[in-house]
Amino acid sequence: MSENPQSASAPAPSWATLVATFLGVGRLKPGPGTWASIATVILWALASLVIPPSARTWTNVIAVVGVTLVGIPAATRVARASGNKDPQIVVVDEVAGQLVALIAVPLAWKTSLAGLILFRAFDILKPFPIRRLERLPEGIGIVVDDLGAGLYALAVVHLLLHFEFLTG
Repeated sequence: MSENPQSASAPAPSWATLVATFLGVGRLKPGPGTWASIATVILWALASLVIPPSARTWTNVIAVVGVTLVGIPAATRVARASGNKDPQIVVVDEVAGQLVALIAVPLAWKTSLAGLILFRAFDILKPFPIRRLERLPEGIGIVVDDLGAGLYALAVVHLLLHFEFLTG
């Protein structure tokens, strides 16, 4: 984790810490990003049980937009307060990226698991141009690279579904 040019400042506002850590999930060890992805998949699956199938895709897209719009300023504030460019406790980016990986994916354990594994793999490996997205300033760079990883995972999950290597 690289340091910001400015040193750590006052603590981040409570709302920012709650959002950025996904209600504290970001404090779980080891691998807070993986814990956040698992929690997101479980919460999305539970929410999907009460969302009509015809509304799930748009609900998911709206959730991605909402998490992203609130997550960027929250991640920025927590990063500034910590003095780290991308603190490990900030996992709202994993929430947004994991939700992207599940857009229009049938609700089933196999598809959810594939989305989880693929998203984490792309988030960790950061294939081109995802690593470049990390260079964007503050919360934008923290969150947008995970949106990119989510798009890669989404594409692969849909290819697996299309070619019937994966069934919903």
